[in-house]
Amino acid sequence: MSSTVLRYDRPAERWFDALPIGNGRLGGMVYGGVGAESIRLSESTAWSGAPSATDVSPTALGALPDVRRLLFDGRPAEAQRLAEEHLLGRPASFGTNLPLPRLRLDFGGGGFRGYRRLLDLDEGVVRVEFEQDGVHHVREVLASHPHGVIALRLTADRPGAVGFTAGLDGSVFPGEVTTTAPGVTSGLAADVTSGLASGVTCGLAFSGRAVESLHSDGTRGAAVEIRVRIEAEGGTLRRDAGTVAVTGADAAVVLVAVGTDWAGDDPAERAERLIAAAAEAGYDVVRAAHVEDHRRLMGRVSIDLGEPVDLPTDVRRDRLARGERDDDLIALYFQYGRYLTMAGSREDSPLPLALQGVWNDGLASTSGWSDDFHLDINTQQNYWAAEPANLAECHTPLVRFLQRLAAHGRATAKGMYGADGWVAHTVTNAWGYTAPGAGLGWGLNVTGGAWLALQLWERYEYRPDEEFLREEAYPVLRDAALFLLSYLVPHPVHGWLVAGPSDSPENWYLAPDGTPCSIAMGNTVDRVFAEAILRICGQAATILGCDPDLRERVAAARERLSPFLIGRHGQLQEWLDDAEEAVPAHRHTSHLCAVFPERQITPRRTPELARAAEVVLERRQRAPGWEQTEWVEANFAAFYARLLDGDKALTHLTKLITEASEANLLSYSVGGVAGAEQNIYSFDGNAGGTAALAEMLLQSDGEEVELLPALPSAWRDGSVRGLRARGGFTVDVSWRGGRLHRARIHCDRAARTRVRHRDAVIDVACRPGKGFMLEEHHFTA
Repeated sequence: MSSTVLRYDRPAERWFDALPIGNGRLGGMVYGGVGAESIRLSESTAWSGAPSATDVSPTALGALPDVRRLLFDGRPAEAQRLAEEHLLGRPASFGTNLPLPRLRLDFGGGGFRGYRRLLDLDEGVVRVEFEQDGVHHVREVLASHPHGVIALRLTADRPGAVGFTAGLDGSVFPGEVTTTAPGVTSGLAADVTSGLASGVTCGLAFSGRAVESLHSDGTRGAAVEIRVRIEAEGGTLRRDAGTVAVTGADAAVVLVAVGTDWAGDDPAERAERLIAAAAEAGYDVVRAAHVEDHRRLMGRVSIDLGEPVDLPTDVRRDRLARGERDDDLIALYFQYGRYLTMAGSREDSPLPLALQGVWNDGLASTSGWSDDFHLDINTQQNYWAAEPANLAECHTPLVRFLQRLAAHGRATAKGMYGADGWVAHTVTNAWGYTAPGAGLGWGLNVTGGAWLALQLWERYEYRPDEEFLREEAYPVLRDAALFLLSYLVPHPVHGWLVAGPSDSPENWYLAPDGTPCSIAMGNTVDRVFAEAILRICGQAATILGCDPDLRERVAAARERLSPFLIGRHGQLQEWLDDAEEAVPAHRHTSHLCAVFPERQITPRRTPELARAAEVVLERRQRAPGWEQTEWVEANFAAFYARLLDGDKALTHLTKLITEASEANLLSYSVGGVAGAEQNIYSFDGNAGGTAALAEMLLQSDGEEVELLPALPSAWRDGSVRGLRARGGFTVDVSWRGGRLHRARIHCDRAARTRVRHRDAVIDVACRPGKGFMLEEHHFTA
């Protein structure tokens, strides 16, 4: 049970103690206080900003040839200055996701005992219980996907013992809180400020607009409407200005719904419709539907890495940080990443997981970052767990988002580069921003959109579906390839096709004269994603039997791409020239995307390049001031899993939990790195850690499924059920004494594949409904 339950013996005192709930759109951080309950609300479409058609520099296209010429001539500092003047984006009202007001219930009272607070990942329910003044109190909180609301039920074992005052406060953007009477619509609520009722309902309403002036112009943003419905069983309800008081009730139910006009909806109508439907159903029905819906996804995968430890989760995390073994906590972290992916991204979610998923701590949105979509690893990492961890439906919002991004990116490709197809750079927002970022060193990541588009192919590989490929994935992938065919230029000396000018996110190199520079031609990261997009476009067109001329063009371009190069330190070169790094301890290792998520470098096929990739990892970690943070630890764990080093992968997975995740196991970007003044919650570490662990136990490339490729020596016995492999396979695997015990492979459709364990490979034919069983002796006979 402990591998699916986060448990604490005290209330949360801060955001990083609170427990997250979410329904794919609406999120809440539940504090579980005794004197006061706080639920910090957030919603994925509560965005400041607005669409803009003037984000691309009007002088970019004219300056592009000169910037390339200066770089090819070995004058990067001059190219840098010209690029800063002409190529960077000019966002008019980019915006950010903003946190919503807090729902607060004030109870009063004094001491308590027997406190217990937990999040049950199997059910998706937060439960708080304690005894106060001889009364046992129980609270349940959930975020229902079927009903679209947050639901809170409060009970006590003594009649008339439930009482509190409810309010909405702490808004960071302008808005008004009013109360609503039974049967009174929100349009009349402003005229009703007080009243008394018995055994009925009252409510709260918030009307505001998500505006701020750090990332946008302070005037534009989504309209936001919040509705809170409070129903008491017995007792009385009193409405005052902006609050509702419950007195002497046997139990109470609080429902919360949010609407915005981000997609043109009537926000008040949406919130009121959701509240009304949930209230009509009743709490028991809402809870039952939520649990059934939640278990449908959560129950697909189980994992056993060791004996459960009967201690609070924060205590277990501290023990692990001191070097004590707790493999079951690592299993819990794996399942937590799955839970958060489900809670933040469902099939009908209007937007994909942003930098903070759907839980906004108010720090990223008030920093230089913005709580947006970063395309130089973070948004991709947010979805690394979706397919291998058997949550394919959770990928759907990203598919829709990519289709919109491609539509917006066509104007940027044409206006900035004179190119066909579409392009997106380092950051984007809810409004489809595709221009470069506004700063040197990070803003000119020209293959950010191409990198994100690989998720479409990943979804197809895990669940081969030609209709999805034809109708949804291929148009985006084809146009990404068309951009690259237009954008790549021949190197004047070698004749290789190279991309540029662009950054290798977000790193800088030293020019021959010692000047720090960021932009270059032929960065390895661009080569990796150019090869990937061109290869995938060709494969997809072949499967679909279309675009023969395009297939020939992409095949010819792939042949001319620059090779991988090994530098003076034995490292995989990040740039075409063997330049020294300006920041040797930099957190980004974008060129190693050739190892993960791509497989252009592998220990078996390209051992010399794989060793050169390891040298990069070793040098970064040895450099003074290594910028260790949450997504880096997850990324390094995935790198080492692909390099078949399970012990090093486990080291980084453990550090992710103990050094880059908090008491509530939410991952964070470490204060002092990337401009963060304090630890700031970032979703990517949680999802990336789950994906890395899955990669340690199962890998696949569409032709081969590998069992236990990077099993750490410390994990002597264990099992995992329900992991997905490319080709439409579901795999259960167990091991004993560090050796394969048994594997069972299920398939979505009749298929053949190769199954590898260590150096042995066997062919397997699989039929739907009839799993294929393998044991160690199959690989040793």
